[in-house]
Amino acid sequence: MTGLASALRARAVIGAAALLAFAGTAASPAAAAPEPRAPREFVALDSVDRTILQEMRYTTAHNFVGEPIDGYRQPLCVLTRPAAEALHRAQTRLLARGYTLKVYDCYRPQRAVDHFVRWAEDLADERMKAEFYPLVEKERLFADGYIAEKSGHSRGSTVDLTVVRLPAARTRAYVPGEELTSCSGPYEERFPDSSVDMGTGYDCFDTLSHTEDPRITGVQRANRQLLKGALEAEGFVNLPEEWWHFTFKPEPFPATFFDFPVARRSVAGH
Repeated sequence: MTGLASALRARAVIGAAALLAFAGTAASPAAAAPEPRAPREFVALDSVDRTILQEMRYTTAHNFVGEPIDGYRQPLCVLTRPAAEALHRAQTRLLARGYTLKVYDCYRPQRAVDHFVRWAEDLADERMKAEFYPLVEKERLFADGYIAEKSGHSRGSTVDLTVVRLPAARTRAYVPGEELTSCSGPYEERFPDSSVDMGTGYDCFDTLSHTEDPRITGVQRANRQLLKGALEAEGFVNLPEEWWHFTFKPEPFPATFFDFPVARRSVAGH
């Protein structure tokens, strides 16, 4: 090999190595970027109370979007510790009366809220309308307050939940594509999720979901008051538009909207 050929080959090898090094450097920050983790004030609810049932709807397709929601990696309730401990105290009250709490949603990542917003802006996607918002036009979801760009759930002290009579029946699995029934219909016709009759199903976009709606009477009103009374006694405040929605006060993070994923690793070691 001539000296010129050797020099050219050496320069080619050096250039290729430089390109590989540059490519590795350019790719490494994205590849190595860690997922955000929860502050130490957050815990998995089952580390505080194992008796509270968990039916985390947004890890499944059985919700108003019709698909698992961004950021929900595991069917796990995550809350700030004060909220979780207050739920434990409320659960103790209810167990003594033959009931248990069941949570549907707890901490909610901002990326999940963003998923809701994208879905609400897609007016053509109404695959779950027949169950969750049969009487509301989708273009009204923002104006009527059903969807917003921020959620108190992302602050970590808000929970969606219901009451189940003991012994608790197992909720049957939802089958994507199955025939849907209205969340505001008679109890016997709604999706059977083991909750006592609250007058509507969970996440029902309807004024019947307002906690004090005068059309809700008798056993349905008594069941709502059972839930509300048990939680208010431990520091929770109900959102009047949603019988299932409660926020523990005072919130440890009243102005911070977190985006760590719902997963046990997010609170590991807490």
